[in-house]
Amino acid sequence: MKLLNYCPSCSNKSLLWDGEKKWHCSKCNFTLYNNVAGAVAVVIRFGDEIYLTRRNREPKKGKLDLAGGFIDPKEIAEEACRRELFEELQINIDISSLKYLTSLPNVYQYKEIDYNTIDLFYEYSISEKFDVKLDFTEISEAVWIPLEKLNLDELAFDSQKKFFKEYLKNHLEYKNSSCNEELV
Repeated sequence: MKLLNYCPSCSNKSLLWDGEKKWHCSKCNFTLYNNVAGAVAVVIRFGDEIYLTRRNREPKKGKLDLAGGFIDPKEIAEEACRRELFEELQINIDISSLKYLTSLPNVYQYKEIDYNTIDLFYEYSISEKFDVKLDFTEISEAVWIPLEKLNLDELAFDSQKKFFKEYLKNHLEYKNSSCNEELV
């Protein structure tokens, strides 16, 4: 991680990184915390398919990603979902239809600084597929992918890989139990 060196309080080159979450100035005792940031990720789902975007900038340019992003100050997570889906995909969603799924820690590296995040995962089911006009500054393409064809190695972030590993397992268990019930 690129470390900050100069204290924003006394301007001395005396900031020391603790290796986890804060810088401390050895000259004036100033402390700068790198606290966990909140982020949202939305699984847009149509039947057994999900809508993923491909990142058009670093970090992880070219990798698949869920629509979402950082939660703004004084913003609730569900509003962040609505805002991010509109900014990235120009779609309006009804936040009362969002289903919270889980949270996972992640590290988001930006310009050589590691930002620890807590990623909140939501599901938004739709009744018909849509096409969107993409914001190409962030996204190079968006694709519908059948769940059984999702390659976890193509996903941008470790939290999403971990999330989808469990999500796919639960999906397959549900699908298999539904098929077994139909055979009875």
